[in-house]
Amino acid sequence: MRTWIVVPAGGGGSRFGTAHPKQYADLAGAPMLVRTLERVATLAADGIFVALAPDDVHYDDMVGFRDRVEPLRCGGATRAATVRHALRAIEARCNDDDWVLVHDAARPCVPADALARLVAQLRDDDVGGLLALPLGDTLKRAAAGDDAPRVLRTEDRAGLWLAQTPQMFRYRLLVAAHARDARGECTDDAQAVEALAATGVCARPRLVTGSAQNIKITYREDLDLATAILDLQASS
Repeated sequence: MRTWIVVPAGGGGSRFGTAHPKQYADLAGAPMLVRTLERVATLAADGIFVALAPDDVHYDDMVGFRDRVEPLRCGGATRAATVRHALRAIEARCNDDDWVLVHDAARPCVPADALARLVAQLRDDDVGGLLALPLGDTLKRAAAGDDAPRVLRTEDRAGLWLAQTPQMFRYRLLVAAHARDARGECTDDAQAVEALAATGVCARPRLVTGSAQNIKITYREDLDLATAILDLQASS
């Protein structure tokens, strides 16, 4: 049984507001993608695959050769399609029960102890699971059809979690789950596995407590927060 890591990095970052994809934005003196790869490299994985857009022209110059890291120019129109293509590209190397961790390039601050906790808690699981945090804030639903939204109601937050990455699943189940999501509608791997589990093929994904420091960078101002988190982690 081996462990593989897939980092989807084929998006353009349209909400990020820069001319180049956000995974190459500078974060504390290095491209964001480099910071992310540094984090996942702390795991004893057999290989790390970066799933890039087919026309990516930045990786070679901005990231270049890294030990155990292999770029795959197999990106699709959606994150789900990119992961599906990457799983197909590494098929010859994977056994059915191998572990695959999928980690977003836009989460460069995931703490090493959260990564270790995910692997330790899922090691003997038949399916896998994901890092996530129980929802702590009060949750409001907005009324539809109003340019100036007003609260429709307060939702019960009991049992609600905020999904993070990495998400770690057996290779065969992850392939089957993404194969069912042919239109690439699932926003994360756990959602695809949830749909597979609903057919009775497997159990539902497990939730493993993540970290508030494991933020997802969506907008340019998120870089300032990420930089502060990296500084805090380096000093602790």
